Amino acid sequence: MKHNFRKLEIWKESRTLVKDTYIMTKKFPSSETYGLVSQIQRCSVSIVSNIAEGSARESDKHFLQYLETALGSSFEWETQLILAYDLNYIEEGFFNKQVSRIQKIQAMISNFKNRLL
Repeated sequence: MKHNFRKLEIWKESRTLVKDTYIMTKKFPSSETYGLVSQIQRCSVSIVSNIAEGSARESDKHFLQYLETALGSSFEWETQLILAYDLNYIEEGFFNKQVSRIQKIQAMISNFKNRLL
């Protein structure tokens, strides 16, 4: 294995995002259990999972594909967060903090991709 995902800061940061996403979505209405809650949870899990899975690939080229998927999931997560804000499930201060956080993760993934190129 070329990269140990447990040592990657993008994996650590994304792992924390998963935990906080689950905590956040516990406060959403029960009517969203199979809608927005499920969607945003799956996005967060996809980010961290693709980073881990890609790290096991034999070449940086293959790892890049998984990082692309993780990056896509991060933008999907951001969209779900915006929707949660639009629906008044989260407050503005919390929303702004989480937007900054996901943008940091997006930048970390992009920068790591650039180092692999």
